[in-house]
Amino acid sequence: MKKVLLSLVAVSFILTQLVAQETTFEKSSKVLNLGVGLGSPWYHGSYYKSQVPPVSASFEVGIVDNILEKGVLGLGGYLGYSSYKSDYGDYGWKSTNLFIGARGNFHYPLVNKLDTYVGLTIGYNVVSDKGWGEYSGYDYGSSWGGIRTAEFIGARYYFSEKFAAMLELGYGVTYLNLGIALKL
Repeated sequence: MKKVLLSLVAVSFILTQLVAQETTFEKSSKVLNLGVGLGSPWYHGSYYKSQVPPVSASFEVGIVDNILEKGVLGLGGYLGYSSYKSDYGDYGWKSTNLFIGARGNFHYPLVNKLDTYVGLTIGYNVVSDKGWGEYSGYDYGSSWGGIRTAEFIGARYYFSEKFAAMLELGYGVTYLNLGIALKL
């Protein structure tokens, strides 16, 4: 009986904490994210070496609140860059990516000081390739681009009212994006 009573007290405490969470992102909030990525869905395999790890900046403004009681919709822009090189000794190439897009996030607070969200970025990816060596017979370069999407889940933990650590997991410029967030 003690275990059941203790369990009920613990569950009610957790539910009370979840219901009473303060919102860290709300309508009219403005947040700047700066991140560095680990891993890339675009370049993988042992022959690729990162020259510049995926870096990103995004800006977001809360535009609609009270979605599902505590949820907030945020919209903004995204800029990401990465550079990779493959070198086979007598030939190889270097590829760079510049990803520019619009980003939308749905925020829903679960834990105090933690801004949790899911999001989607739709944008244009500009790729530049430069090859060299005997395999191709000459040096060459090309540029091309296309529409890309990036889906992710993320969280920002606020150490103060204006400063947070940021983490995003997903499929975009990088699999894991770590960084800081500044509320303006």
